[in-house]
Amino acid sequence: MANQTNDNSPTSSVASLKNKYQAAIVGATGMVGQQLIRMLKDHPWINVKVVAASGNSAGKTYTDAVGDRWCMDFAIPDTIAKLIVMDADAIKDVAKDVDIVFCAVSASKEEVLRIEDAYAKEGAFVTSCNSAYRHDPLVPMMIPAANPEHLNILKEQRKQRGYTTGAIIVKSNCSIQSYVIALQPLRDLGLKTVRVHSEQAISGAGKTFVTWPEMVNNMIPFIGGEEQKSEIEPLKIFGEIDESGITSATTPKIKAKCVRVAVQDGHTAYVEATFEKRVPTTDEVLKRWAEFSPCTGLPSAAKQLIHYRTEPDRPQPALDVMIENGMAVTIGQLKADEDGISFTALAHNAILGAAGGAVLATELAIQKNLIHLKTLSTTR
Repeated sequence: MANQTNDNSPTSSVASLKNKYQAAIVGATGMVGQQLIRMLKDHPWINVKVVAASGNSAGKTYTDAVGDRWCMDFAIPDTIAKLIVMDADAIKDVAKDVDIVFCAVSASKEEVLRIEDAYAKEGAFVTSCNSAYRHDPLVPMMIPAANPEHLNILKEQRKQRGYTTGAIIVKSNCSIQSYVIALQPLRDLGLKTVRVHSEQAISGAGKTFVTWPEMVNNMIPFIGGEEQKSEIEPLKIFGEIDESGITSATTPKIKAKCVRVAVQDGHTAYVEATFEKRVPTTDEVLKRWAEFSPCTGLPSAAKQLIHYRTEPDRPQPALDVMIENGMAVTIGQLKADEDGISFTALAHNAILGAAGGAVLATELAIQKNLIHLKTLSTTR
């Protein structure tokens, strides 16, 4: 496969089904599960072989199980529509014929910890879109553009947790995608403080305007737990690996305010950053953003990760959220003075911030030869 270097990868630029990694989507009927279908329906490396959900959906075709909750802007692919939904709790049955489990279940933290660990013990590479494992020092919380080296902890994770071919990685909170990616190329200047005001779309709560009509012409100035996540999670992503796992960074100090706004898709962050060393000029920041291209060779990666808009009223969710198929960050309103820089950043919370980011992190693991293609012998 083009740009693919590991021995277990599919072997041609247009891989046959038999050579693809086989995947299960667990929590396939929910909004993130549907976005995972978007990202995987035509994927060159990964085939969706299994869909799973709660026991209430098990035994039905995917079309019947999702019913009128399908909210994507494309029809359910035929290859997915006819799949019989499996019970997410039937761990052995779901995992036996797949290499990868994308997990987006709606469950308590305790249930997520149990089910994702069980899938890993059955030999599946688990990419979690849930929050339960985010603070585990042996589980990398991935934004591939910022911390690809954190995948190196998987060797120790497998050793300590007793996984053989299995492993667990997790996506970060959707609210931090835009500004963590924007700040990553500036980190060598010594980020000191970051203040962020995040206006978050209703799809971040798994809702549409049909299912949440009270959000029309409304905003809610509080999202439970979101500000804490926005302040803590970037520090793990900026952290380093040592013998005990991933140790979170102590800087920058981050202060966040998060509100829910009447937008379907797209989290917008208004960011102010100060620096320990020197304040970069706007020209320097723009150059660093334009040259920041850390995910080369991955099928889902944006060709240009950061798009800068010079118009004074951009970015806007309605105009910019689907740039690069929802896998890019759009930034505008950059200013610099003696105190620091400020800018506005937008990312698609359900694509780059959830399903697309999960797929991208999995592609990176494939590229690094970290996923065992256990189904190859049975699919040829």
